[in-house]
Amino acid sequence: MNNDTSPTAPPRRTRGIVLLGLAILGSASAVFVLRRPLMMAAPMCRAGRWHGCFDTFNGVVLMMLVALPVAALAVWAVARRRRAHGVPSDWAWRASLAEVGMVHGTVPLVWLTMMPGAAAGSAPARVSLIPLRDLITMGPLGIAGNLLIFAALGFFAPMRFAALASVPRVLALGAGCSVLVETAQYVLRLDRVSSVDDVLVNAAGALLAALASRRWWRTTKKASADRPRPVRAPAG
Repeated sequence: MNNDTSPTAPPRRTRGIVLLGLAILGSASAVFVLRRPLMMAAPMCRAGRWHGCFDTFNGVVLMMLVALPVAALAVWAVARRRRAHGVPSDWAWRASLAEVGMVHGTVPLVWLTMMPGAAAGSAPARVSLIPLRDLITMGPLGIAGNLLIFAALGFFAPMRFAALASVPRVLALGAGCSVLVETAQYVLRLDRVSSVDDVLVNAAGALLAALASRRWWRTTKKASADRPRPVRAPAG
């Protein structure tokens, strides 16, 4: 008997179940907190009406929650395909979750920021380049919304791409994506204010979310983890 053997770490499957349980609990808590505004948008979404569902925050969040099973199925399908090509199971699931999570958690919120205002096309394009001037007028809900826009991107991107696994690069990614959105709002004259404060808060949201996922960031040591393993011919 070897008395020097160290205690084994918890199985990965157990950790995965715990993380999944925490994710479900967090989602259920968010639904409970937002149940009233979500139920206000539910009739419009069930009727397939554009106005009141796809052009409001409540409606878009509701559709994101409804689409969660589809996103989970996409993660499973992509991970299964990776595993079939010889990618290690742990990395196959992590990469697939990161890819689907970035899309599912970012595209709908960016869609909201690109919704035109009442005077789109006729109102002059407006720009606010003085830092922190618009922060006061955002209010708590506005700040929270801006923090969430690129939060999924900041959370999952370093998990998927080793080149983004650093604080400055995640911050630059969030700021760069926000600048693109603000520029599009200005060029398309969507009756929105292209504000530097939006860029600052969007980038901060991406950074805070990235710090929350730091223990799962992809390192350069795993740079070849998603490459198919070579199949060796049997000897003899």
